[in-house]
Amino acid sequence: SHLCEKLIDLNHKIICIDNFNNYYNPKIKENNLKNIIDNKNFTLCRLDILNKEKINEIFSAQKINITIHLAARAGVRPSLSSALLYEAVNVQGTINLLEACKDYGIKKFIFASSSSVYGDNKKVPFSEDDNVDNPVSPYGATKKSGELICYTYHHLYDISILCFRLFTVYGPRQRPEMAIHKFTRHILE
Repeated sequence: SHLCEKLIDLNHKIICIDNFNNYYNPKIKENNLKNIIDNKNFTLCRLDILNKEKINEIFSAQKINITIHLAARAGVRPSLSSALLYEAVNVQGTINLLEACKDYGIKKFIFASSSSVYGDNKKVPFSEDDNVDNPVSPYGATKKSGELICYTYHHLYDISILCFRLFTVYGPRQRPEMAIHKFTRHILE
């Protein structure tokens, strides 16, 4: 929601795709969009990125210059018991978006990866040049797979790719199950 707000402030038109899954209360996610939901430059599509047909409908109907892919099934611990769900959303969903970029001539793609790709790397600080061949969770493996798929689409179809390896994202409107959110909430209560 922060990125959408900033891009709208910069007068960009945004098409936001979100399935509002139940990983945490969907009402919290919906509330995060309250400042922009009625903005003329904001279009919300309640949609799962696994729905390739609907993704293609959106990409074919709109003039899209860049795809910023923040959608994912998040969380290391839950991935341990739901590996197939994580693989579907984080790998197949990423492929669906890259395929749409390829098919509709979108040449810029930003991918939100994760620090989980570093696995049990003991070297500190981490570097983008570190070996990331040994993730230690299904979540980390799916994000590493996403990076590899992005590279492949860059190589084959000349799509400019930018991958961010995000560490714990915190601040206003962060995910409520994150430790920083929980600690802060308990301190304030």
